[in-house]
Order: sequence, then structure tokens, then C-alpha cells
Amino acid sequence: MHRHRLRHLRHLLRLSRRTAALALPAAAAALLGACGNDAPPAWQGYVEGEFVSVASPFAGRLDRLAVQRGQQVAGGAPLFALEADDESAARQQAAAQVRAAESQAADLQTGKRPPEVDATRAQLAQAQAGALRSAAQYRRDQAQFAIGGVSQAQLEESRATAAADAARVRELQRDVEVARLPGRSAQRAAQEAQVAAARAALAQAEWKLSRKTVSATQAGLVYDTPFRRGDWVPAGSPVVRLLPPGNVKVRFYVPETVVGAFRTGEPVRVRCDGCAAPVDATVSYISSQAEFTPPVIYSNETRAKLVFLVEARPAAADAPKLHPGQPVEVARP
Repeated sequence: MHRHRLRHLRHLLRLSRRTAALALPAAAAALLGACGNDAPPAWQGYVEGEFVSVASPFAGRLDRLAVQRGQQVAGGAPLFALEADDESAARQQAAAQVRAAESQAADLQTGKRPPEVDATRAQLAQAQAGALRSAAQYRRDQAQFAIGGVSQAQLEESRATAAADAARVRELQRDVEVARLPGRSAQRAAQEAQVAAARAALAQAEWKLSRKTVSATQAGLVYDTPFRRGDWVPAGSPVVRLLPPGNVKVRFYVPETVVGAFRTGEPVRVRCDGCAAPVDATVSYISSQAEFTPPVIYSNETRAKLVFLVEARPAAADAPKLHPGQPVEVARP
């Protein structure tokens, strides 16, 4: 009986030692796993670009393409030019109409030309001389009528001639005065309206001509050029697609347990394959609606999980380091 108890105690001691030997590696592995989980969680996402499509509102043949894909351009840099023969001719016609309308308005302001005024004055002098002769003849006929030398009819004729010549003198005097005056106010106002209309037509022609040569409104990357030189470009069709640095953003998805901790303006850190270093970004948008994991970051582990979309934008200097469609991993710094 005593021996049986001793064998049982020895057996229990061996089991305890074996259990301890097996437990030590498991505890060490658990400890190492706990140390490895100290890294901050990361979420999958991708880079997206908001492209700017640069086009002309008018159709035409592509005469010049000043940029190529992958090129960085500054704001105001020329991008492309369409043929503009029709617009150039329309601009020249409008400019000629402006000059004609302005000349007519200036002519109304100055009255008749000096040679025209001199001609009217010569006619006045001639009429005055005729009036003097007819007046003298009328006086002579009056004296002759008093002594019976002329008839009543001749006297009436002399009086009518004298009156007509005097009226002609007054008419030409008024013509000389009017010739020195500018055009009537209503006439001048009408001509000024013609000048304004001609200038508006010129401005429109110049605007149409300017839209055939297009420049970059802001700096950015030339992402695509769908047309080639000599192609016919329909009105409004993008000839150059630009990606400004401020239009690059990162879209990533976080679970419901995490989304409440995010705030707009919060910094995050973006990592990607091939990036020399992480890229800092700032949260700009947090969705208020949950959605299933999108196909772009689909996996068997997350296919049935509801997530929230979060967007972050890098600084303009760091935006060229990221490329649209590129998969990334986002974490808090």
C-alpha cells in the first residue's frame, strides 16, 4: 500500500514537470504576440484623383498640342490651340464696324466740314446780291407806277421777286448757322448706341477667338490627352485632363467601432508599396452611412463587414507621390 502511493506521487510529479515544460513556450508565444500587437491598427484604401477636363466651347481642328502625358504644367501655361480662321475674320470685321461707327459719331459732333460751310456762305452772298437788285427794282417800279410808267401787274411782280429774294437770304443765313452746329441730340444718341453695339460685337468676337487657344487655369499633372494634332475636336470635348495636387485624395474604410473616433482635420499616415516613406494626410470627409466593403479592397475576411468611408487629402507637395488607383494602407501616426 505504501509503495503504491509512492508510485502515484512520482507519476503526478512527472506530469507536472511535463505540463510546465509545455506551458512555457505557449506563454512565451503569447507574450511575443502581445508585444507584436502594440502596432497601431491600419485600414485598407486606395488613391483617387479628381480630374479637371480642359476643353474649348467651340469645335475645330487641333492645330497645336503643347503638352504631353505625365508632364507637370504651371498655371497659365499654354495647353492647346484649335484652328481659328473663321473667328479671326469675324474679329477683323467687328473691329472695322467699330471704327466706322466711331467715325460717324465723331462726324455728328463736329457739324459739317469747312468746305461745305464755305459753299453755303457763297450761296448766301449770291442771294444777298440778288436781293439787293430785286429791292432796288421794286423801288424803281413803285416810282414809275406813281407817274403811270408801269402797270399794276409789273409792280406786283417786282414786289414778289423782292420778297422771294429776301426769304432766300434768310434761309441761307440759317443754313450757315446750322452747318456750324453738331448733330441733333437724338441723332447723336442713336449713333452712340450704334457704337456701343459695334464694341459689344467686337468683344464677343475677341472672346470666341480667345477660346480657341486654351491655357491651364492651375498647376497640375497632365494625366491624359485624348486627341492628337490634326484631329477634329467637337465642341466641349476635353483635349487635356489635368490632375492638380489639391485634387488627390485617399479613400479608406474603417469599421463601425473605429469611425466614431475620427474627426475632420485629424492627421493620418499613408503607406503604399513603392513609397520611399509614409505620406502624411489630413482627414477631410467622414461618411455618415455604412456600406459593405467595396470590391476594390474586397477579401474573404471582410466581404460581409459593414464599414464607413473616410477621405484624407495629402499636402500639395506630397500629392505627386501618390497615384490614382494605387492601393494604400492608412493608420494614425
